[in-house]
Amino acid sequence: MRLALYFVAPAIAFFMIILVYPLWGVVEQSFTSEEATFTLAGYRDLETSRLFHKVLWNTFEISFTATILTLLFAYPVAYHLAKQPPRRRAFLMVLILLPFWTSILVKSFAFLVILGENGIVNQGLRWIPGIEHGVRLMFNRAGVMIGLMHFFIPFMVFPIMTSLLAQNPDLAKAAQVMGSGAVRIFFRITLPLSMPGVIAGCMLVFIICLGFFITPELLGGRKDMMVANIIDFYTRETLNWTFASSIAVVLLLLSGLFIFGLSCVPGGRAFIEGAK
Repeated sequence: MRLALYFVAPAIAFFMIILVYPLWGVVEQSFTSEEATFTLAGYRDLETSRLFHKVLWNTFEISFTATILTLLFAYPVAYHLAKQPPRRRAFLMVLILLPFWTSILVKSFAFLVILGENGIVNQGLRWIPGIEHGVRLMFNRAGVMIGLMHFFIPFMVFPIMTSLLAQNPDLAKAAQVMGSGAVRIFFRITLPLSMPGVIAGCMLVFIICLGFFITPELLGGRKDMMVANIIDFYTRETLNWTFASSIAVVLLLLSGLFIFGLSCVPGGRAFIEGAK
């Protein structure tokens, strides 16, 4: 036991230095005034700040919408992967993971080129009669959703695929023998049994989306500000570190609450441990 502790101690120390200590500094700053005295002003301002309430609601709205849209796009992909032989599935999984090989900042700037007024998408749409001026896909909610979905697809695909692969194939065969069609088998057997993966993927995407900053900052407009953006505003523009730290602590608590909920979902705890 003592020998194992010696091996784990460097990792624990590293974790404390790069994560726990900065987080404690943020919590401490949320209770510290400009005069370096204890204060609850930051949290009292949260109760009365209309801007914070609007941005918090906006964050939940964007996160929920991005989660639903990602699920709609990711489930067919996960279903297709689950039906493939192992070697082909491994190759397709590498293609899904390709977005992780590029920085989120670089990908967001790439969307500026693709979705811009003179981007590739609008240049193609102008060939369609009636869309001579293209479609506005930047600096609005549409651009934010596209950027978020592109980033979150792998986070949704893999837990759903795990649930699909864990299903007993004999169940579908038995239903087919009893006369059930493909659609009925999917909605009565495949989809219900994959719900643990669906719920785990949705909560994972929702939790990560709560703290997103770069995508709404670059691809969104004024109405698409999220909590991370308002924290940046109060730290860099107004220099109100107490209020910004209070917002950060609230965001941390909300994320922790949803992570606890994810651990309570059937299959969610196993997915979290597998992700580690």
